[in-house]
Amino acid sequence: MSYVNPDPEPERSTGLEPGGGVPPGETPPAESSMPEAGPRETHNPTKGWAKGPLTAILALVVLIAAFFLAYAIILIL
Repeated sequence: MSYVNPDPEPERSTGLEPGGGVPPGETPPAESSMPEAGPRETHNPTKGWAKGPLTAILALVVLIAAFFLAYAIILIL
């Protein structure tokens, strides 16, 4: 079985300058020049657990507000 080196020889490669450098016109475009980053996502399900924590936080806020309101009424009387 013969082994083939996948790397080209620098002396025979096109686009290389002496010393192994690459001229500016030979480099591939940067990522920002690509038209899109990936496939279009059409189905994004909502998060189902968001209503539970929001309800718990609101209930806790109402209980704390009721406690301070009752405490203020008791201090006034």
